[in-house]
Amino acid sequence: MAEQKTNVMRVLEQRKIPYTAHMYPHGDSPVDGATVAQLIGKAPEQVFKTLVTMSAGKTPYVFVIPALEELDLKKAAKAVGEKSIAMLHLNELLPLTGYVRGGCSPIGMKKQFRTTIDDSCLRHQTIVVSAGKIGYQVELAPADLLALVRGQTTDITVEV
Repeated sequence: MAEQKTNVMRVLEQRKIPYTAHMYPHGDSPVDGATVAQLIGKAPEQVFKTLVTMSAGKTPYVFVIPALEELDLKKAAKAVGEKSIAMLHLNELLPLTGYVRGGCSPIGMKKQFRTTIDDSCLRHQTIVVSAGKIGYQVELAPADLLALVRGQTTDITVEV
């Protein structure tokens, strides 16, 4: 499979941010994080998914959490100073971010939204996030990702 450059990869190259591209075989539908981790040979806790939420005041927020975890909406709302937030409706994802479900990246959205990354990312030298297209992932240092998206870290996952 020939490597295609995604917008995410172009952004990283323009900013001279080192990354490793990973591709995995896929159909048209998204695969879960555990499968992605297995397909690219990474630990599941190193593979992060990008979730987009909306506040009652219609402000979008981006949260990036380990693929096997669940976003704690209360912790997430508190992290961004909102009373409450809800997951974005699927039909709103593409118009708002430019990405489809399963291919949503915190990098290169149509607009830079406030981004919070689960603080577990700091335990890894590199983490893997979507490269903006189903079947494509990029691996980079958490500090580089945080600097690029002007993100913050805090605990935003559901306690098990």
